[in-house]
Amino acid sequence: MKKIVFTGGGTAGHVTPNLAVMANLRQLGWDMEYIGSKDGIEREIIEHEGIPFHHIASGKLRRYFDAKNFKDPFKVLQGVGQAYRLLGKIKPHIVFSKGGFVTVPVIVASKLRGIPVISHESDYTPGLANKITMPLVSRICVTFPETLKYVRRDKAERTGLPIREQILGGKASRGLQMNDFHSQKPVLFIMGGSLGAQRINQTVRESLEALLERFQVIHICGKGNTDPSFDRIRGYRQYAYVKDELPDLLACADLVVSRAGSTSIFEFLALRKPMLLIPLTRQASRGDQILNAESFRGMGYGKVLFEEELNPESLISNLYGLSAEQDEIRQRMELNPYGNGTDHIVKLIETYCLPRA
Repeated sequence: MKKIVFTGGGTAGHVTPNLAVMANLRQLGWDMEYIGSKDGIEREIIEHEGIPFHHIASGKLRRYFDAKNFKDPFKVLQGVGQAYRLLGKIKPHIVFSKGGFVTVPVIVASKLRGIPVISHESDYTPGLANKITMPLVSRICVTFPETLKYVRRDKAERTGLPIREQILGGKASRGLQMNDFHSQKPVLFIMGGSLGAQRINQTVRESLEALLERFQVIHICGKGNTDPSFDRIRGYRQYAYVKDELPDLLACADLVVSRAGSTSIFEFLALRKPMLLIPLTRQASRGDQILNAESFRGMGYGKVLFEEELNPESLISNLYGLSAEQDEIRQRMELNPYGNGTDHIVKLIETYCLPRA
């Protein structure tokens, strides 16, 4: 039986795409295990899937000064030793890395063990972990066409993002029913990220009267950010957080308002959902969401509204414009050959799979 080790962590975007590849490989009879960090989000997600999970030490790789920068290299070295021993015990044919700090010691240990590694970069520009480990991997998969210029040509492969089958299997009728919505009025799906976004939440509520003239609204506010005073408004439904309901909610949506995290926007692309993207500011991130959003605007998949310019008037104006162009946007989305990268990545994994002696 072929065996693979997955790694990746720090954010859900570094973990959930792995689930799509895992599901496909499971159908092909692969055995799989996961190496992540002890306290990262990856542990809960992977253990929920019933996949053996191993944790190692991993220091955070910071671009700014912090006293912890002097301690964390020792954590990375400790993690390399732990990963080296784990890989010797597991004996995988190949390692698949989705990015995040925990992947660095795993990839270094894989190189020392002679195990091939395929890594995946979701964002427009490679994250720091992928930059550091790029010389050590056999292949690096990318989602954006622009990313190819940041990756060694002999290692780069544009695959798109692996998309979870659950996301693709939603039913619009169920989404409408659970919100007591009807099919005669378009549905606007608004999501500010897993923790919500205060600026987006505030602007949506200030704009709600005007929005409800044109749309029914599903609003993912983030944990602790719902407002009970809006609970009884017809045509508006707020959630703190959704998980199992997400595929059905997206299936019934006509337009999407979202941050510009790569995992989310490529899922919207696969679902053919025209989007208004409000990327995190450079002050709140390394600027990757701005580049992600600009790339999607350039490919004609939606509009971009910067948070500094966000107010009720700009939100409503952009959404009305997006609604007017939605048919043309969906046509362009249909022509994209990289909507779901799962099959492409699985073929790569099988190509680079190390035969056992």
